[in-house]
Amino acid sequence: MHRGWFIYVIPFSLVMTEAGLAADQDVKSRSSHQTTASGAKQAAARSEKPVSQVETVEVRGHTPSTVASSATKTDTPLVETAQSVTVITRDEMDVRGILTLNQAIRYAAGITPDLRGGEGTRYDLFQLRGFTVPTFLDGLKLQPSPTGYATPQTDTSRLDRVEILKGPASALYGQSSPGGLVALSSKLPTDRQFYGGVNTTGGMFDLYRVDADVGGQATDNGFVRYRLYGTVNGQHTQLSKTGSRRFSISPSVTFGGDGPTTLTLLGNYQYDPENGSYGGVPLVGSLVRASYGFLPRNFYDGDANYEKFNRRQGAITYILNHRFSKDWSFSTRGRYDNLKTIYRSVYDDGSFSGDNPLARTAYGTNERVQSLAFDSQFKGHVRTGPLSHAMMFGFDYMQLHSSEQNFYGVAPDLDVLHPDYDMIIPVATQLGDYRMDSHQIGVYAQDEIRFKRLILTGSLRNDWYRSHEMEELSGTATNESASQITWRASGLYHFDFGLAPYISYSTSFQPQSGNVSSDGGKTLRQADPSLGKQLEGGLKYQIPGTSVLLTAAGFHIEQTNVLVAVGTLGYNNESGKVHSDGFEFEAHAQPYKNLMITAAVSVQNVHDDSTGKPLIESGKGNASLFAFYTMPSGPLKGFGFGGGMRYSARTYGGTSPSGSVWVPQYALFDGSVRYDLSNLSRSLRGWTAGASVRNLFDRHYISGCLSYASYGEGWCYYGERRNAQGTIGYTW
Repeated sequence: MHRGWFIYVIPFSLVMTEAGLAADQDVKSRSSHQTTASGAKQAAARSEKPVSQVETVEVRGHTPSTVASSATKTDTPLVETAQSVTVITRDEMDVRGILTLNQAIRYAAGITPDLRGGEGTRYDLFQLRGFTVPTFLDGLKLQPSPTGYATPQTDTSRLDRVEILKGPASALYGQSSPGGLVALSSKLPTDRQFYGGVNTTGGMFDLYRVDADVGGQATDNGFVRYRLYGTVNGQHTQLSKTGSRRFSISPSVTFGGDGPTTLTLLGNYQYDPENGSYGGVPLVGSLVRASYGFLPRNFYDGDANYEKFNRRQGAITYILNHRFSKDWSFSTRGRYDNLKTIYRSVYDDGSFSGDNPLARTAYGTNERVQSLAFDSQFKGHVRTGPLSHAMMFGFDYMQLHSSEQNFYGVAPDLDVLHPDYDMIIPVATQLGDYRMDSHQIGVYAQDEIRFKRLILTGSLRNDWYRSHEMEELSGTATNESASQITWRASGLYHFDFGLAPYISYSTSFQPQSGNVSSDGGKTLRQADPSLGKQLEGGLKYQIPGTSVLLTAAGFHIEQTNVLVAVGTLGYNNESGKVHSDGFEFEAHAQPYKNLMITAAVSVQNVHDDSTGKPLIESGKGNASLFAFYTMPSGPLKGFGFGGGMRYSARTYGGTSPSGSVWVPQYALFDGSVRYDLSNLSRSLRGWTAGASVRNLFDRHYISGCLSYASYGEGWCYYGERRNAQGTIGYTW
């Protein structure tokens, strides 16, 4: 790994101050028991104008659901954020019985969910506005292998909230997708003296799960605070012969209490001894009837003894903040990630013939990814005449070193009517040995200008990116060195009755993995980054005095410089262009008069100019509604019940010999109940019981397909079957 940059980044990040807390936690650190109403008053004081009020609810260590930081890197009311953001709180995840990020984002507008159905659960696979998007944890990007299958996955028991930022965001985050990004926030120590909880969950497919969380103050004055949480869980998948297991633990400690200078250290180690299958079923036999009929939903195309996916991931994070005054602060954060995976699989070849037995192939990789990420910011408030400025100046750095050895071999055919999952699989032959190093440095600035109720925001950033990729077996190497300027500009007017129309323009860039040739394949180079831009306009309305927020947005996204394969010659050109146009509506209330509600509708059209067809796996839109009501009084006081409906429009799955492949639309229903057992007896104070079910009516559906007529291959993925679970928990 090239370590020269590392030597300079650490001093830059740390020398400015002695200790600190994440800038995202500024609002929380000012008051240990502040209400959302008081948070609104602080925002009003900064702008010297009234802002939207929200329902008075005591929040201990949690940012309100009507506030987000992902769009501006500062805690900003959503009604005053000129970009689409969806917030999924810890409470919502608990009520819905969320176990994975895939499940968490299903009710958000613009999502094409579960691209690998109920099978490929080892990854969080979905699209946002027609594009795959990166994931950030505590403000820093989770960096996967650029060539292989080593991708980190964050267990949702670790999370305090999820924010889905829609549209290009490179002006603040550097390399990112034109569709947006997903920002995860870890649970961190709070100001409470002693607290904790244990939840045990059991369910269908032999689900078992124990989640524990304990924290408090290590010193009498609260100067040192700690938190420790972890999970042990496992489950058979909906495929025969496969299952998953996980062990995860996360210790954290905060120094500095409520002072101006605080430091948080967070560690995590997660071990997945096994994690299901990544295979699918042939298109002919699932979406299209084969000579033997349709394959069952529990059909497994692999080999039980050969199947392996072992993932170990560890991380160390620091989050540091110092307040110089009421107007100026400095924050910095950094994380080191270490990820190792061993992957082996036998999968069907996806033949369009529909013959039995199925032809199969063996494949495997050994991978390791080591990465560093840092982000540092100065933030301040100044006035120039009638204008109020919230300014930010930042510097960030990312480094990645990855290695991958991949293997390819033949495997015996499988009789789908009488499958044998214990056949002898020949030893696979090594196909490649890749090494890749990449670095990114970015500097950025943002100015949020307020004049009465008008809010203008401008962001500007310059990134320098370089990478070196080496294939050891052939001795070939490619290099890339590029710089890119990205920016964002927006305007929003917040009327005193709660309405806020806005318009924004933003850009992005995203490095691509692939070889490019401009001389017919004589010389190869790494691809330049793809470029994105978006124009978005919309309306937001927050009912004064409540947490009820309604948003509507229309958008146009263009992605250029996209790789287009040159036949089957093994290289590409950069002539591709993708358009995404759509409309989204969302409504959220959490909580409001004991009612939690989220509703979403989206319509989108994603077009790939290079093929004249939609972008593969992109959907036409989605719609959802989830509501949960808790009885406030009477004999059923503390009993909550609710449910939801989620609809996914048809998605494009590629091409087959008979033409375009479209995955049919589907609608699913979920349900949840929860009861505070202290209403039965005072001796049960702190105890809760709950249950949830996904796909309540066990709808048989296909959630996605990948089909390539030119290669004679096509696969589909059955959606998640009915899956119910029950939880008993105790908190203090």
